[in-house]
Amino acid sequence: MQSYSIWNNKGGTGKSTITFHVASRFAEKHPDRKVLVVDLCPQANSSMLLLGGGVSGEKELLKLCSQSSPKSVVGYISDAILKRTTPKLSDYSIQVSAVNERIPDNLHLLCGDGNLELMAPAIIDEANRTPFPGLADPWEWVHLIFERMTNELDKEAWTVFFDTNPSFSIYTELAICGSTRILVPVNADDSSRVAVKALFALLYGTNPPHPFFGNYTFAAKANLRKISIPQVHLAIGNRFTQFKGAAAAFQAFSDATADQLWSEFNSNPNRFTTRNKKPKNREKFLSMYVGELRDFNTAGVVAAHHGTPMSKMRQDYYSVHNDPEVKVNKSQLTQGLDAVDSVVDRIDP
Repeated sequence: MQSYSIWNNKGGTGKSTITFHVASRFAEKHPDRKVLVVDLCPQANSSMLLLGGGVSGEKELLKLCSQSSPKSVVGYISDAILKRTTPKLSDYSIQVSAVNERIPDNLHLLCGDGNLELMAPAIIDEANRTPFPGLADPWEWVHLIFERMTNELDKEAWTVFFDTNPSFSIYTELAICGSTRILVPVNADDSSRVAVKALFALLYGTNPPHPFFGNYTFAAKANLRKISIPQVHLAIGNRFTQFKGAAAAFQAFSDATADQLWSEFNSNPNRFTTRNKKPKNREKFLSMYVGELRDFNTAGVVAAHHGTPMSKMRQDYYSVHNDPEVKVNKSQLTQGLDAVDSVVDRIDP
């Protein structure tokens, strides 16, 4: 069973929208599997999209988070820490189609919660407790909350997607530790190259470690405890056409981040998932490890706003925020769905 974190430590790369489309389309194309989205971003945007989008999605999210025992990641983590147990997932997750009938029946959600931000200091305190001989190491125990959750699932039946916050906060660390693979959204701009470099430093540390803070990093603490760090499976080029034409934008991506990814692969190929053949040059590497959503924009954003997978969208005018007449053409839907499929088809169950 694979579990994927959609993460980049750069904001604005479209993590939540990608999570919505990739998870819902993956569920459509794999009706024999159960798909779980774990929303570990305090903004809970992917949860709102899955729950219907817009105001209706926000209302449904509030209902789940306002229960005495929230049906959310806050409820799940609270139960895990207070009871020192692995909570029953079904007590805190929902079948999304019970709320939003446009979502496939096999997609389940452990929804995000704005209180996750308020809860973060308590999670950190639990992780930083003084370890006692003969008892579980608090830092390791807390960080493996979601790994234990996924280990309780039937590995022949489930695929898991974690939506994340760009900040490498404690709840992002929990998502990383619960994942086997990472999907990295990137934009067609120079800052993406810097973000990719930082991503590997945060996950794996630097060589040599910084003489002052090197031993305090997540990477150092995880390595000390031999916690497995997920491998990069795919970099997903997103929002290219907001800046330039598709072909020019892809070249911009190549110039901005491909060298960084290719260099990292050459230095540390074990940080990437394996393919049938090892790429021998940068072009082969890009073809294997980069997916594109460059023709995805208008149709994808409107579909997500309405909580509707693009396979169920039709050519029409749609309201988005204060604009009552955003036109979505059939050609946009076809291109958008093809773009999503080009990514989903490279994601393993």
